[in-house]
Formats: sequence, structure tokens, C-alpha cells
Amino acid sequence: MKTSRIAKAAMLAVSLSLAAPLAFAQNIATVNGKAVPKARVDAMLEQILKQQQPGQPATPKTPELEQKVKDEIVLREIFLQEAERRGLQGTADYKTQMEFARQSILIRALFQDFEKKNPTTDAEAKAEYDKIKAANGDKEYRARHILVEKEEDAKALIAQIKAGAKFEDLAKKNSKDPGSAENGGDLDWANPGNYVPEFSQALTKLQKGQMTDTPVKSQFGYHIIKLEDVRETKFPSFDEVKGQIIQRLNQAKLAKFREELKGKAKTDYKFGN
Repeated sequence: MKTSRIAKAAMLAVSLSLAAPLAFAQNIATVNGKAVPKARVDAMLEQILKQQQPGQPATPKTPELEQKVKDEIVLREIFLQEAERRGLQGTADYKTQMEFARQSILIRALFQDFEKKNPTTDAEAKAEYDKIKAANGDKEYRARHILVEKEEDAKALIAQIKAGAKFEDLAKKNSKDPGSAENGGDLDWANPGNYVPEFSQALTKLQKGQMTDTPVKSQFGYHIIKLEDVRETKFPSFDEVKGQIIQRLNQAKLAKFREELKGKAKTDYKFGN
């Protein structure tokens, strides 16, 4: 009987000695006698790695990152214990903030669930790419302009240019467009769709080196336009902008989902916008 008990005790001691390292491995530290589980580190690492933005390189799981997370988790435990020791978890402010946090987490989970179930496909992204590309046209124009308030002033400047005055010099002295006047009216390369319709229509009718014979009226005043050059539109490939397009379409889908929920809700509240 005595031998049997000793044997059982020995076996128990061996079992405990084997189990101890395993249990210890599940904790990264103890703080004031309280174990800090490794599961917290794993959970925080997972959240960090999830925060990758579309089109951006994935965050690598490195030893340095894991060490920083461990440091953060242990620091949080130290601060948490002190806060609880002071009884701050029972304050009204804490409870209010916890309720707001609960709401934020649930709402974020709702939107993440929607995005997961309604991903933007490559076909949708390609269709959007083709639409943007078509809207930009196949040509870019480099133009100069002089903007003035009165039609008679514009006509007088056109007469001076035809008489031999340099377009660039008159633009610097007379143009009311602060973005281009300093550069002699230079608007750089742009798609005609970037300009107001009146300006765009007049610009695309010009030949290289030609200037408008009459002032072009727009909401900004009167323009004298000179076409410097034309070239084929330089447009990035689909693969270069695919990530950005997917991100934009995802945001548009989410915005529509939010508006649909807002519209279907039965409430007597009147939103400000």
C-alpha cells in the first residue's frame, strides 16, 4: 500500500512538472500575481495585421512587432490594475464611454460584415476603370489663357497680341487667374473635361499654336485662350490603379448601404442634411 502511494505521488509530480511549462507558455508574464495570457498578444497582432489597406503591402509579422505588442499588453495590464484598484470602473463617465465603445464596435462589425458579403469584383473594377478612361478622352491639351473681368479689356488684349505682343507677358500683367498668371497663363497638360464647358468647347476647336479670335465668356469672366500643344492621353494601366478603384467602389457601396438603412428606419427624427 505504501509503495503504491509513493508511486502515485511520483507520477503526479512528473505530470505537474510536464504541465507547468505548457501552462507557463500560455502566459507572457505575471503582473502583481495576475497572469497575462498570450491570447491577448495573438488577438492584438491579428487586429494589427487585419488593418491592411487595399493596394498597400501587407504588414509583416516580425519579431520586433511581436515584442512591441507584448510590451503594450503588459503595460495595459499594469495600468488596468491601477485603474481598477481606484474603482474607476464604477464611475458614470466610464460606463458612458463603455456604452459608446460597445456601439462603435457593433457598428464597425456591421459595416465589416457588409463589405465581406458585398466585395467589389474584378469585373466591376474593370468596368469602372473603362468608364473613367472614356470620360478622360484620348487627348490632353496644353493651353495658356488670360482671364479678365470685362469683354472690352479682353478684346484690347487680343488686338495687342495680334500686333506682336507676347501672350505670356500680357498674361502675367493682366490675368486675374492667380493659379496661372505667374506662369504666363500656362495651364499645363489637362483633359478638356477639367475646364468649364465654354472654355473646353473653345479650346478643342483650336489648332496647335492658335488663339481665340474673340473673348470666351464663362462664369469667371472673359478668357483669351491659346493652344500650345496636344498629345495622346497618358493613362495608367488597370493593374496600376485596380486597388484604388476597388477601395473607392467599396466606399461607394458602403455609403449606399448606410443611406438605405437610414431611409428604411422608422423614426420621427429630422436629420440636418
